[in-house]
Amino acid sequence: MLSTSIAPWHTCCYYPVPKYLFSPNLHLQNKKKISLRPSIQLCINNSFFTFTATKSCSEDQEKNQKRYPKNDPDQENPKLCQDFYSSIENPKAQFRESEREPESDIDSLLSISSKMWWTDFKAFLGQRINLKGVASSVGILSKDKHLAIPHVSVPDIRYVDWGELKKRGFKGVVFDKDNTITLPYSLSLWAPLGSSIEQCKSLFGNDIAVFSNSAGLYEYDPDGAKAKALEDAIGIKVIRHSVKKPAGTAEEIEKHFGSESSRIIMVGDRPFTDIVYGNRNGFFTILTEPLSLEGEPMIVQQVRSLEVALVNRWSGKGLKAINHRLLPDPEKCVKDVTL
Repeated sequence: MLSTSIAPWHTCCYYPVPKYLFSPNLHLQNKKKISLRPSIQLCINNSFFTFTATKSCSEDQEKNQKRYPKNDPDQENPKLCQDFYSSIENPKAQFRESEREPESDIDSLLSISSKMWWTDFKAFLGQRINLKGVASSVGILSKDKHLAIPHVSVPDIRYVDWGELKKRGFKGVVFDKDNTITLPYSLSLWAPLGSSIEQCKSLFGNDIAVFSNSAGLYEYDPDGAKAKALEDAIGIKVIRHSVKKPAGTAEEIEKHFGSESSRIIMVGDRPFTDIVYGNRNGFFTILTEPLSLEGEPMIVQQVRSLEVALVNRWSGKGLKAINHRLLPDPEKCVKDVTL
């Protein structure tokens, strides 16, 4: 029966050392001692190093060589040696390898979260302060006041005679969203407008769309989630676009309808945004009053009030909207409604 004894604390322990650590001048039989610190010494001999706390390793090493005279640790257990060499060359490699994937996942999640936060923040800020609209307003105030004058002004779309507009040769209708057909930041149709929307659909068929600075704008709705939710709720296509009103051309809308802009009606509640964009690009423009001020930011309310006041002032001085060839007398498309 084999017996096992526990070696004293100062007994030498042997570990294979990579052969590239030995220089040609090192004689294999010539033992050299390298002092690491007062209580630890390292002996190099035949691909082994030895740690000892109080004495030289030469004596214990000779005993082990006599006990295992022909054993080559590199051949005895090549897998063990290979693993040890790897740990000597890069002792933290295995930890880095195991940690790399979780770190990558965390970085990815942080990146996605950061992008989502920034998109939401831009949407929150951009829907309240339209910097492009402010820049456009400078030009309107100085020389293009007529662009802010709508062809028709109504309390809401229930006052629009869709039949008359269809008879005049208009091909389609494009609506703004917030406070035109939905309450502020809502993704569902304002219920009292249901009958008017249905009449519009019955006359224009699929040639009805929403063109909004929130739902469908790539900057604030990059994955189209808001646009899809609105489409499902109201049954009207939302046009995806890249430029915020009043900037941009009519290209995306014309492409959607397959028609030139002069045969399309633009409906919105903001004179310096929806109406300026529509007039600048040749649409027939209809201005509505806001459906509700509840839930709308105070700054938006104040800006709209200023815009309406300026438009009323200019109209009172005789400034008129750009003449539209399909409907020279715009008031004919307005009807009386008993609410």
